[in-house]
Amino acid sequence: MNDEPKMTLRMLANDLYRLNASVVKAVDSGPSVELQRPARHHHEDGFWGDLLTPIVVKQR
Repeated sequence: MNDEPKMTLRMLANDLYRLNASVVKAVDSGPSVELQRPARHHHEDGFWGDLLTPIVVKQR
């Protein structure tokens, strides 16, 4: 793997860390949060990646 994919994977890992921290913060404030895959991005060379959307359920 060359430098560009390594760099973008590092960026993705950092973004996922922040996403997880945001989910914890949201859950701690009251609602339940589920991440679902509504779509998948496909590259012409056969690579793909899951896209996420939050489903938020407010508790009583």
